[in-house]
Amino acid sequence: MAKDIFHEEVKEALIKGGWIITHDPLPVAFKEKNVEIDLGAEPVLGAIKENKLIAVEIKSFIGKSVMYSFHGALGQFINYRRMLRNTEPERVLFLAVPVDVYEDFFLHPFGINAIEEEDLKILVYDPQQKIIVTWIR
Repeated sequence: MAKDIFHEEVKEALIKGGWIITHDPLPVAFKEKNVEIDLGAEPVLGAIKENKLIAVEIKSFIGKSVMYSFHGALGQFINYRRMLRNTEPERVLFLAVPVDVYEDFFLHPFGINAIEEEDLKILVYDPQQKIIVTWIR
C-alpha cells in the first residue's frame, strides 16, 4: 500500500502530541475484507486523552481537485469506520487533513455540513511544522 506524501509528517506530529504509534499501518479485517489504515496510536502512558485508541487515515488532497479528493477520502473513511466498529469499536477513526485544505474546504458551508452529516472526526495537521493544529470531534 502506498503511503500518503505527508505520512511521516503526521506520524511525527502525533508523536510530538503525546501519542505512541502502535501500528504503521493498522491492519483491519472484517468479513473476508482486509484493509490497512495508515496509523494506529494510543496515548503515552499517563497522558489524558479523550479517546484512548485512534486510527488515522492520512490525506494530502493533492489531485484533480479538492472535491475529487474529498469524494475518495469520504468513501474510504466511511468504509474504514464501518470495519472498525465491527472489529475494534473502542478505536476512533480520524481523517488527517492538511491545515490549508481544512481552512479552504472544511471551514466553508459544504465542508461544515459534511463534517456534521457524516460525523467526521478530523485531525488537522501542518506538514511543514509537523504538528497537530487541532482535533475536530
